Amino acid sequence: MHLGEDLITLGVLLVVAYVLGRLGKFIGLPSIPIYMIVGLLASPYTGWFPLNFAAADIELIAIFGLILLLFSLGLEFDQEEFFNDAGKLIVSGGSYVLINMGLGFAFGMMVGWGTREALVIAGMTGTSSSAIITKLLIELRRLANRETPMILGVTVVGDIFIAIYLAIVSVVLSGKTEVWPIVLQLSIAFIFLIVMFSLARWGGKVVSRLVRTKDDELFTILFFGLAVLFAGIGEIIGVTDAIGAFLIGVVLGASSYRTKVERVAVPLRDVFAAFFFLNFGLALHVTEFGSVIVVVLIAVVMTFALNVVSGMLLARLNRMGVVEGINTAAILVNRGEFTLILATLSVGAGLDHRLQPFAGLYVLIMAIAGPLFASNSERIGAALRGTKRRGQGAALTRDAMFDEEIALVEAATRDQGPRGDEHTRRAVNRVVESHTAEPERAESVRAEPVSAEPVTAESAPAKSAPAESATVESDPMIDFVTEKLSGEERSPENRPGDYS
Repeated sequence: MHLGEDLITLGVLLVVAYVLGRLGKFIGLPSIPIYMIVGLLASPYTGWFPLNFAAADIELIAIFGLILLLFSLGLEFDQEEFFNDAGKLIVSGGSYVLINMGLGFAFGMMVGWGTREALVIAGMTGTSSSAIITKLLIELRRLANRETPMILGVTVVGDIFIAIYLAIVSVVLSGKTEVWPIVLQLSIAFIFLIVMFSLARWGGKVVSRLVRTKDDELFTILFFGLAVLFAGIGEIIGVTDAIGAFLIGVVLGASSYRTKVERVAVPLRDVFAAFFFLNFGLALHVTEFGSVIVVVLIAVVMTFALNVVSGMLLARLNRMGVVEGINTAAILVNRGEFTLILATLSVGAGLDHRLQPFAGLYVLIMAIAGPLFASNSERIGAALRGTKRRGQGAALTRDAMFDEEIALVEAATRDQGPRGDEHTRRAVNRVVESHTAEPERAESVRAEPVSAEPVTAESAPAKSAPAESATVESDPMIDFVTEKLSGEERSPENRPGDYS
């Protein structure tokens, strides 16, 4: 077997992906469309960089990418945030899912490709990309914005919906038409979901003991093996390999080794995911875009319109303004990896072949237009509100203050052991909430009526009070940092050392 020329070609493609990725950073593009474009360049339908690898070879690597993408999505699922504010999150996230999935399904039926295809199109156009959302919030420096907790909450609900949706889609794609086999497969799927979510919710300590090991190499083999194992189990019981990988990610994310898993999983995910997107681009036929371009353009306009409506509705439900609503829409409108995953599953199930070029062109457009919309959403929101933005100096001051406080929090929790990442997230949330609440408190003070009664000796405040009785409102960030820094030496479990 002589693979020298193919390896050189593949190496050149990865270098091209790097160069294009660096160029894309200048205009805020995510990596997903870059990898797809590189795949198009190497597609056998173009002949520019032909690869002679057997399809099964690249497909297996791409499947590993699919597994690790869903595994990472489950790993990032924050069950504490969900259960602590489940009611509000379900209303906000449920509204978003209902609007986008419902009208997405109606659009799919209007396209006329079939009922099963319409269900897949609804998932393609109605689910956001968690990877792109997280990346945009960080790169656009919006972690401290008022709408960010709401966006993250909608994303959490979306992750749960993806698990349920995949369970239903797996039955639909199986092609079964008899009632009882469908009921049986759905029952197995939901039992699998309930068992795995229950294990994640109440079995975190047990899972931590089972995956405990000192050796990073063995730990990497263990988590990768578990991801592939449960992906296989999901495929065998009929709920797809994607949902099996997602659920074991949720379980490991509930353990005390979540940070360690992320540290070794993210590089593997990035490499294998690049192959997944590249492989999807390899399968695209540019000449087929013409047959779906009208449908894709309508889907893009519909997606942006529905997300603007959803964003404004979410902002109103959470008592926010126009700017926050536009920012929410601009972040949640981004589509990416899940759309391509659905296209891959649909092709494997023998659905309409037009779903693949539809998904490819749709993601290419959305992955470019979405980040551009997000980077300009604050200006658009300010223009819609009809007021000028605050001075640049004030914005820089706010950013600097938040950067300093969050840096202090991260420094205080850096050596907190396996749960340090959780401590950091909770502390940052406290900082954000305290600053978000300040304008509301100031507004309530300004709105408080001033008494017109004359001041008497009885009603006049005391001129002085003992220092001990004086009440001073504490800063939660300062309290937290002081507590953590002083508690590091007292608590044995927070001492640096072996956490296995």
